[in-house]
Amino acid sequence: MSPVKVLIVDDSAVVRQVLTEQLSGIAGIQVMGAARDPIFAQRFLEQRLLENQWPDVILLDIEMPRMDGITFLRQLMKEHPTPVVICSTLTEKGAEVTMQAMSAGAVDIIAKPKLALRQFLEESRTLLGDAIKAASHARMDKISSQARHSPVPVPLPAKLTADVVLAERGFRPLAETTDRVVAIGTSTGGTQALEYVLTRLPRTTPGMVIVQHMPGQFTAAFAKRLNQLCDIEVREARDGDRVIAGLALIAPGTDHLLLRRSGAQYRVEVKNGPLVSRHRPSVDVLFRSTAQSAGPNAVGVIMTGMGDDGARGLLEMHEAGAFTVAQDEASCVVYGMPKEAVKLGGVDAVLGLAQIPNVVAQAPTRSVYIKATAH
Repeated sequence: MSPVKVLIVDDSAVVRQVLTEQLSGIAGIQVMGAARDPIFAQRFLEQRLLENQWPDVILLDIEMPRMDGITFLRQLMKEHPTPVVICSTLTEKGAEVTMQAMSAGAVDIIAKPKLALRQFLEESRTLLGDAIKAASHARMDKISSQARHSPVPVPLPAKLTADVVLAERGFRPLAETTDRVVAIGTSTGGTQALEYVLTRLPRTTPGMVIVQHMPGQFTAAFAKRLNQLCDIEVREARDGDRVIAGLALIAPGTDHLLLRRSGAQYRVEVKNGPLVSRHRPSVDVLFRSTAQSAGPNAVGVIMTGMGDDGARGLLEMHEAGAFTVAQDEASCVVYGMPKEAVKLGGVDAVLGLAQIPNVVAQAPTRSVYIKATAH
């Protein structure tokens, strides 16, 4: 199997040096170059294009001299769509700019601090490698129709299950009620997919709880951006928030998000804990808590993403009587999480991205959906 070829674009000599050292030591990754700004990167890419040696992934900073990263990214997506991982400084301003980059076509984010940068990059070697390998699988035809990348399986290390945060228990089916809740889980490619879904929802949509794999410093900015685009309200979840119609609560990138039933109401718990399925927040944790708290009164949706986080949790929702949906392969940027959910047998319907907003808005029970689609 050919290694994933990476181009680093960052104006910091320290960052370029450390990233090159760390990534070069990861099996399956080859650093083919490091540019100090987008102008140098463009010259490098022009030469590599002539040599038929285009990078598989570009690791891109945002704030750089001569040309900013977003302008470079937009030109790249227009002329030669390529998976891009943003490596951005942890500031509120930086988070907002990074959200613009995600909207422009970047597939993932690595958050880097202003202080102790070398130590962070050295300690985050596995995180960097996983993000780059996942990005190399991204189907760019789902972001831009001008390019296509075929996914290649990547072996995943052993990982913890939702048991470390929330104990599994035998499901006692709840009575179906009119109070509905929608749980959504997604990862690579999910920022664009969530924007597509949430911007098409009316204010009457049942309350939503969402896990998007993303660094903690960016989830608030991501929710804020979506809130500006949507008719519904979107915000980062706070411990104890009530889940109500017309509101989407996005898990903070530093904590797990759990659904809890409080009398006739649903509320969320924001809880720290170990990584589950290699993630915090974990979709498995959210889905298990939704299965336990809402049962058949919930809809579970698993969307584009690398790995299998959420697959077991969606099966638990299915077994608890919830209606469960997986995004189809044709519309996924990375068909990983939905694929694993389908393989486990926990999916009631496999739908294209264009069909998901209607299902979320209606939040049908399993029996109602099957009856409606039988005609």
